[in-house]
Parts: sequence; C-alpha cells; structure tokens
Amino acid sequence: MPISDRTLRITEIFLSIQGESSHAGRPCSFVRLTGCPMRCVWCDSEYTFTGGERTSFEDIFAKLDKFGCNLVEVTGGEPLAQKNAFPFIRELCDRSYEVLIETGGFVSTEDVDPRAKIILDVKCPASGEAERNHWPNLERLRADMDEVKFVVADMTDWEFAKDVIAKYGLADRTKETLISPVHGIDNLAEIAESVSRSGLKVRFNLQLHKYIWGAEVQGV
Repeated sequence: MPISDRTLRITEIFLSIQGESSHAGRPCSFVRLTGCPMRCVWCDSEYTFTGGERTSFEDIFAKLDKFGCNLVEVTGGEPLAQKNAFPFIRELCDRSYEVLIETGGFVSTEDVDPRAKIILDVKCPASGEAERNHWPNLERLRADMDEVKFVVADMTDWEFAKDVIAKYGLADRTKETLISPVHGIDNLAEIAESVSRSGLKVRFNLQLHKYIWGAEVQGV
C-alpha cells in the first residue's frame, strides 16, 4: 500500500490486562480503532463511534514497542471496518506479536492474517443487531486458535446462543465458546446456573476489568 495510506483512525492505545476471553488476566496492549457499523443496545464503547486521531502505522508500532508487551489486541468499535486494519494486522504478526482481533461479527474475517487469533462476537437478540451477523465468519473459526463470544442479557439470548452453538458445531470448531453476560444485569445467577446445567463445552465469561476498576470502565 502507498506510504500515505499507512494510517488508521485510532481512539486510544493503552496497556492493561486482558479482561475477557481465555486470555483474561494476561498483560495486553490494546489498539482501539474508531468507528462501528453496529449499534448494540448494551454497547459500552459508544465513545469510539466518532472522532479518533489519524495515526500512522509507525507511530502505533512505536507506542507498542515502548509497552514491551507481546500480546496485542486490535479492537474497537469494529476494527475490521477500516480497510487498513488488515495490512496493519499482518505487520503486527510480522513483528512477532501475539495478535488478538476482537470483532463484532458484522464484517467478514476472510482477509484477516491467519496468524492472528479471532475473538468473534455473535450478536444475540437483546443487542438489537442479531439480524446483521455475518454467519460465514463462524465457518472460518479454527479450533486451535479462535474463540466465539455471546454477550447475553437474558435467558432468550442464552437460548439463542445454544441454538447457534448447536447449528455451527461451535464446541468443536473453536478453542473457546464464551458466554458473556452484560455487566450489571439482575439475572446473572439464573444464567450462570443454566449454563452450568447445560452440559455444553462453554466458558462463563465475566468482564474482569469492570470488577477491578468499576462498571464505568469501557469494554476492552
């Protein structure tokens, strides 16, 4: 790509710990891209929808190098909505970073560098965006690398998740299948108990960062 195109619109770059997925608790650098084509009802990162700063690949790499952390997550918003995210991810992999891609599932993952690990968020009915899931993404998940996440707000979402898990054979198709309740819901115990009785190969996935720093902390 031309040198002038080696930029991304960035909301923030920071070092923290991974708050979700099977990588929860690991030190992780986050590159949060601006913009998202979806409007989930429970979204905790609306501040990424607009604004941001156009930043060169080189400046992003310089910040990541200073952090000295080998695990990097590219997130958003929806990171794959920016076309330059794909060559950026490839260069991260070329630099021997362990790369996680947190994607909302609306944009195709087909062109993501195969060395990167996908964490695919399947939208459930309570999100208001379930009809916009790009279902072929689930068929590309790899059992040795990728994870799928269902953010559930109620038992209807959990039933939806179970149906999708069965239809796409996600227990065998993914490294982890994550059931992630919306932070602060009243029926957390009910969902947890139903998950425990389901007999499914899934992981109940809380947002660790919000229990450490408070509910006002944005999603990572």
